[in-house]
Amino acid sequence: MDGVAKPYASWTFLTNHARVLAAVAEDDTTRIRDIAARCRLTERAVQRIIADLEEGGYLTHIRQGRSNLYRISPDTVLRHPADGEATVAGLLALLVRHDRAGTVTGADADPDSQR
Repeated sequence: MDGVAKPYASWTFLTNHARVLAAVAEDDTTRIRDIAARCRLTERAVQRIIADLEEGGYLTHIRQGRSNLYRISPDTVLRHPADGEATVAGLLALLVRHDRAGTVTGADADPDSQR
């Protein structure tokens, strides 16, 4: 499939689940095809990830004609025990702030500055 990268043999900072969630957060009417292209995944992989996110309570969708309208559950706590009480909204805020600034510096780099 065009736009899908070769499998990455090393580690990355973000999971594919986080990438898909960020794509939905940016456009709640985005198509699976567009998410796949943005995240460099197959459409089938995106479908599985969306199903995982829905099953975990992080995401829901409403069918509108031939399209979906996605809704993120911002107060849902992240899954890993080491994340404490971190929420989806907090994760997405960090990602958006990074995208706007290009880099994270100063107070933005200190997660304790938000408390």
